[in-house]
Amino acid sequence: MVDTADILNASILIVDDSEANILLLKRLLSSVGYVCVTSTKEPNEVCGLHLKNRYDLILLDLQMPGMDGFQVMEGLKKIESGSYLPVLVMTANPDHKLRALAAGAKDFLSRPFDLMEAKTRIHNMLEVRLLYKQLEHSSDMMKTMALHDALTGLPNRRLLMDRLSLSIVQANRRRGMMAVLYLDLDGFKQVNDTLGHDAGDTLLKMVSDRLVAAVREEDTVARLGGDEFVIVLSELSNADDIARLAPKMIQAVSQPYSIQEHSVNITVSIGISIFPTHGTDAESLMKSADLALYEAKHAGKNAYRLAISTAPQAATHN
Repeated sequence: MVDTADILNASILIVDDSEANILLLKRLLSSVGYVCVTSTKEPNEVCGLHLKNRYDLILLDLQMPGMDGFQVMEGLKKIESGSYLPVLVMTANPDHKLRALAAGAKDFLSRPFDLMEAKTRIHNMLEVRLLYKQLEHSSDMMKTMALHDALTGLPNRRLLMDRLSLSIVQANRRRGMMAVLYLDLDGFKQVNDTLGHDAGDTLLKMVSDRLVAAVREEDTVARLGGDEFVIVLSELSNADDIARLAPKMIQAVSQPYSIQEHSVNITVSIGISIFPTHGTDAESLMKSADLALYEAKHAGKNAYRLAISTAPQAATHN
């Protein structure tokens, strides 16, 4: 729902070459209680202003010298491509009304204004505009939730596989290397059992932050669930990069954590697969890294292991 305060605080731009018309509209809007009203007499400034401010409503005069309202709308449509064009046109020419609606305007005001009609049309259009923005926000939130882990905000398995596949394509195009690091926390169950699940969740978020801080911006850190994480390292020059990074990851995770006034210590085991040595697609690289992780845990944990060249079936690990 959109309440009255939201509507009165909406951002409005008046575009008219007549100072008298601008003053009339400002007085009209002020009398209702609108507080975020600006204006311009230069139609060629409108697109730049909207790109910067993203107005909730643009009151646009159609007949202006140099650049008319129809030309302004063409520019605005490029900015709001595939989206909502928040334009209410103003005209004294009845023939321009339907043409303006066909050009993308959402409503019109006839000149001279009927003040009550103008107030109603402006209010109704703003209400629809703000509802549309709420729906867009909800849609964006749903997309984010579908692709990210709810606890840590990291990419989930679905987004991980998309990014992993893209990284493979890029490495193949460059005839270069990329790697998958499969991580599993050692001793996480004990933290849950002794301090509770809230502490466990806090620990997972803190580990996530450390992993993200330890990699480059172009790399991906994802959480698969539980205490399992996967890192996709893109654009590697050689295997030495991985040999340097894996111990760095182990050291970063193994530093003490302060949770609920307790000092918590855990370690991490890592399995590593490299494209194209251990696989040439996302599934085979994940399986190779999974088996290497099993070997790292079997070797005593707090260690990393590199996959063998043939990508076998994934192993089960605790």
